Amino acid sequence: MDGPAATTPEPADPPSGTTATEEQPAPPPRWSVKLVPAALLSTSAFFLFAYQVWWIGYPLLVAALVLAVLLDRGLAKDLLLIALGIGIVSWTSVEADVGWSSFIRIGATLALAVSVPLLVDRLVFRRKAYTFPWRSRQKKTRGEIAYLFAVPFLGWAILPFYFIRSGAYENWPQIVDTSELVRFFIGVNAVGTWDELFFICTVFALLRRHFPIWQANLLQTAIFVSFLWELGYRAWGPLLTIPFALLQGYLFSKTRSLGYVLIVHLLFDALVFMAIVHAHNRDWWPIFLY
Repeated sequence: MDGPAATTPEPADPPSGTTATEEQPAPPPRWSVKLVPAALLSTSAFFLFAYQVWWIGYPLLVAALVLAVLLDRGLAKDLLLIALGIGIVSWTSVEADVGWSSFIRIGATLALAVSVPLLVDRLVFRRKAYTFPWRSRQKKTRGEIAYLFAVPFLGWAILPFYFIRSGAYENWPQIVDTSELVRFFIGVNAVGTWDELFFICTVFALLRRHFPIWQANLLQTAIFVSFLWELGYRAWGPLLTIPFALLQGYLFSKTRSLGYVLIVHLLFDALVFMAIVHAHNRDWWPIFLY
């Protein structure tokens, strides 16, 4: 059950994050002992990001990799790629800051967290375990199209209430000039794009090689939400971020399209940007109810 899965070609229906020409693994078992190292890895992100307790987070991360090597070398390779991204992000604080130094530091860190695992996969492991499928050949359902229009409304209805009533908007700096406003807008969209590239197209896609979709989705959500907590979505923010992370993983598994989940995310982030700026400056964009 827990050894490397046999592979059979399924060119007509590849899983998310892969191409139609690759050989695909057989469906993973419903339950596997391999969940233990994967869960340890997700838990390490909780301590490294949300609590920032490195002396618990790093040992958990290392333990996850050691156990994975003992159980399944393929799993160990995939968890190592995820661990590289987590480790790189943990090197620096990602708490919101629109100063130029923080803008460059955080941007460079997030870029490395995506590019280093990708380069290791391609150049060291000599494979193509995951990709970034911009669009799929599948036609979007009416529900998926309707959701694109619903996202801005949901953001308008939910986000100002959350940020202002919880006081979470204070985790982001008050904008005082146009330069900061532009950097904040770029930063919000850049982080949203990175979320999809790393948590969905990298973490979720790699975990799907070993676990059923729902398990892989829960594991990536634990990492995703831990990062968002450090970013500033605190108080009762997880009540919003957990469903959002789960939904993004689910949509990616159904649409097999980075473009679709990225559009969803950036539409939502447009309202994040407006709601936070409005919370600090109530006379800006007074279009919200809270």
